[in-house]
Formats: sequence, structure tokens, C-alpha cells
Amino acid sequence: MSTDGRPQAAPPRLALFDLDGTLLAGDTDVLWCEFLVDEGILGRDTFAAANRDVADRYARGEIAAAEFAAFYAATLAHRSPALWAPLRDRFVAATIAPRIGAASFDLVARHRAGGDRLLLTTATNRFLTAPIAARLGIDDLVATDLETAAGGSFTGRTSGIVNMREGKVARLAAWLAAEGLSLASLSSATLYSDSINDLPLLCAVGTPIVVDPDPRLRAEALRRGWPVISLLG
Repeated sequence: MSTDGRPQAAPPRLALFDLDGTLLAGDTDVLWCEFLVDEGILGRDTFAAANRDVADRYARGEIAAAEFAAFYAATLAHRSPALWAPLRDRFVAATIAPRIGAASFDLVARHRAGGDRLLLTTATNRFLTAPIAARLGIDDLVATDLETAAGGSFTGRTSGIVNMREGKVARLAAWLAAEGLSLASLSSATLYSDSINDLPLLCAVGTPIVVDPDPRLRAEALRRGWPVISLLG
């Protein structure tokens, strides 16, 4: 009951979406690095192999969250968000947009039409993913945050808890508290993810749905009886 005696409205159900490999065919961080190599900003001979190594270890769930996030944060070092923005926006339009299929937009739209509150939760940094969330029509975003220096440039380091593995659970709990929502709301929440790295968050929600999963997550989904869907095609 509210203070005036009227019944309080129930909080909206949450629909949570991972980005890379789930709504997006590919990985934003990996694609960003490839884009920077093609632009001549990163050296192909020195960086391409390291990018593949980090991506492969992430896919296997074998890289530490701090190492993963620091590797990609370093690609933005020594420039301000304003200086990076034109290149970032061109990257999103040319590289990311074609990799978000109609099925992903339809899925998000169904949850929106059903009155759910939509949230994109991603290990990729906020600077790269904020315009992607906007393109998907998702207002709420929890992403890895980047540290900036006094002059406004990115330092090449992350800030706060990396939004990956158990960090996704901690960051979501902080977001819920900031929004005045209870942790109990996770019991009615739905999460879509492709990655074994999201197993802690998948276990924390009432309705985990596995999307085009990696082999380890597929095995977990089969063992736990979780639904497996595809947004490809």
C-alpha cells in the first residue's frame, strides 16, 4: 500500500539482454579492434594476433575479467570521448548495424510491447555500447565503465567493477538499488545470453534463455533444462 492507502503498482518485469553474440552477430570489442587496424590506428602485425588471443580466451571463459577489460580499454587511451566519437559513430553505422538482425529487433520489440523494462548488460565499455543500445531502442544500459583523466581523455583503464561474470551480478544489483528496485525482481526477470561468461547472471534470474550459445553454455543449458533459441538468419 502507498501512504495514501492506494495499492502500489507492481514494478515492471525486467528483460535483460547480453549484446555480443546474443543480439549482435559478433563481438563489439573484437570488431572495434579490427576496425582500428583497418583505419591504421592499431598495427596489424603487432595487434591482430593479440586481439584474436584475448577473444579466444574470452569465448572459452578462460581470461580474467580485469585482463579482458584492460586490453580493450587500452585501445581508447589518450583521446577524449569527443575526439573518438566521430570514428566510433562511423564504426557503429558501418560495422555494428549490419550485424544486428531483424530477429534481435523483433525480440526486443516483443518485450517492449509486453510492458517489460529493457536493459542491455554487456562487458564491453559504455562508450562503444551506448549508441548500440540506442539503436536497439533499449534505454537502460549497464556496461564496463572507462576511467578518464583530469583533462577528459581516456586513461586506457577501466573504472569500478568490470561488468563481466560475477561482476554482472554485482553491477545489476547496484543498478536495481539505484532505480529503487528490489533484488527480488530478478525472480521474474528474463535474461538472454550466448556466453558461458554469463552463467552467474543466468543463474540469478527467473527465466534464463540461451541464445546461439558457445559449447560450454550449450552443455549447461541442456543439463539445466534451459531453453535454447537462435537469433541468426
